[in-house]
Amino acid sequence: MSNWLDIIGMTEAGRAALSGFAVDLIANAEVIAGPERHIAEVNEINPDAESVVWQPTLKAMIDQALGLRGRRAVILASGDPNWFGIGSTLRRHLDPEEFAIHPAPSSFQLAVARLGWPMQNCVQLSLHARAPEKLHPHILPGNRIVALTSDATTLHAVADMLVSRGFGQSRLSVLENLGGPEEKITSFPASEAMGQAIGDFYVLGIDCIADADAPLLPPVPGLADSAFESDGQLTKSDVRAMTLARLQPVPGALLWDVGAGSGSVGIEWMRAARDANAICFERDTERCARMRQNALRLGAPDLEIVEGSAPEKLAGQAQPDAVFLGGGVADPAVFTACWAALKAGGRLVANAVTLDGEAALIERQAIHGGTLTRIEISVLD
Repeated sequence: MSNWLDIIGMTEAGRAALSGFAVDLIANAEVIAGPERHIAEVNEINPDAESVVWQPTLKAMIDQALGLRGRRAVILASGDPNWFGIGSTLRRHLDPEEFAIHPAPSSFQLAVARLGWPMQNCVQLSLHARAPEKLHPHILPGNRIVALTSDATTLHAVADMLVSRGFGQSRLSVLENLGGPEEKITSFPASEAMGQAIGDFYVLGIDCIADADAPLLPPVPGLADSAFESDGQLTKSDVRAMTLARLQPVPGALLWDVGAGSGSVGIEWMRAARDANAICFERDTERCARMRQNALRLGAPDLEIVEGSAPEKLAGQAQPDAVFLGGGVADPAVFTACWAALKAGGRLVANAVTLDGEAALIERQAIHGGTLTRIEISVLD
């Protein structure tokens, strides 16, 4: 199908900032879709075009967009539509030849320009309609973060997070209505955020400053054992670091953590690579509850937890790129189910702490190949 859709980025400067090419696309469109405020800005360009105002949910927006297929359509979006925007979303649903994207400066670009921060050195992420806990892996001394937000509550959630992590001195900058006539920038320490009156439309800049005693939680695997709440069912820090190195987390990959205990391996897998996901299987209800809290506190709010016994609960789950056997290592049914589920080129890592588990791994290695490593660690505190 030939191009029927143009996605045009807009800034808060509105129609005045549109290029002549963008104006021509709008003038010749049969239908114009997007946020109501953007549509109102261009109404005079093409008053005869049908207007489609986005519905609240992302699924509804996608359905509305796909419903325009075959008509000359324009979608109006904020900034760069391909940067946490509708453009990148629709790429998963449309063929490349069906649409074109015409970006404006993004909110990230405008924000770093105002703050004077080198963009290539800044973390850019979206907390819009996403759990603010996703910020946790990026709270590091000297890190600068630029984040999209949902509303005023995002600021308060982020400030609470920073203070509780020992980063209360961090400098927050609220950049409201960037690029528009009502642009406003306010900066203050995270510890003083509660007293600030702000609107709901802003980008948040975070200049991370750690207190002297703030615990460090970098994304490199091997967090201190004290970072996790557990009942003792925990892959210890040094072994965990080696385990993750063998599992090889990569962007977008899925891990099965079978017999997850505190969830430490699954959580660190998600922290180690962009968009990495994990499903943790655990039969103990209390451990599942503790795992959820660990995931929130350590920045993996999307961790999927399946309560119940393996191998029964493994059936029907998404195919993993890697599997970690932290429990049931000696159980042949668990191993067989995990081995069969692995994608081609996948990795299976198992840690044996009993003689039965060790004997099972020796037997499987003789059949399937792979590497056996015996680890002995001595620690002096």
